[in-house]
Amino acid sequence: MTSATNSNSLPLPSSPARRSGFMANLLLYINRQASNPMRYAMEQILYGVAGWVPSVVGVGIRALLYRSILKMEGMAAIESNVRLRYANQIHLGRNVYLDQGVYLHACPAGISIGDNTFIMHGAVLHVYNFRDLPHAFIRIGADSLIGELNVLRGQGGITIGDRVYTGPLVQILAVNHVYHDPNRPMIEQGITAQGIHIEDDVWLGAGSIITDGVTVGKGVVVAAGAVVTQNVPPHTVVGGVPARVLKRIEPGQSAPTDVQIYL
Repeated sequence: MTSATNSNSLPLPSSPARRSGFMANLLLYINRQASNPMRYAMEQILYGVAGWVPSVVGVGIRALLYRSILKMEGMAAIESNVRLRYANQIHLGRNVYLDQGVYLHACPAGISIGDNTFIMHGAVLHVYNFRDLPHAFIRIGADSLIGELNVLRGQGGITIGDRVYTGPLVQILAVNHVYHDPNRPMIEQGITAQGIHIEDDVWLGAGSIITDGVTVGKGVVVAAGAVVTQNVPPHTVVGGVPARVLKRIEPGQSAPTDVQIYL
């Protein structure tokens, strides 16, 4: 009996529905990377040409070429292999430094980084606002430093003041999942996004976590590994899980002997 199929024949063309689904997914991907397909193409070409170039030569090339896709007030030093998404919504002040492996994803309300601020290796600043949240942004003031492998999630809005320093592995998470209905999958219950405000002259120790809805007052020191779930009054030292006030910082105090817990 002769087979009804020919193993050497070409596969049948995909159905219109399958092609339509592929195009929809492709456009969804592009729309989550850039403001529109034309900008996506332009940004990807620039990254391919200049994003990988090492050393001070690459820094100089990117300082010139990236002005066409970023909002840059002055010169900025951008190391190789920095990932930028929604680049036209990223604003860099004067003398900003983006270290290798930094990832900035800025949806419409964007990411703003003030003058003389450093974003160190592997830090992730991610707004990712695809739920049309009204206050999704990340704003960092001047003369600050975001440490290695930090994660900032700005769905509810993150405002960081001037002269704020963060240690390695800090997490600032302006978003939370709703999970109270045991009869519904968590993914269907939505999120809350109240926002986080960190005032001037704050030091966040290594591995500390700032949760959604928190304000950290001026001059606060957060101990390493602390989990901050409530507002912190100005000029205090907090530590623990959950964090609590350990002491107040008063004028004229001598240098602390327990400084190692704050690193």
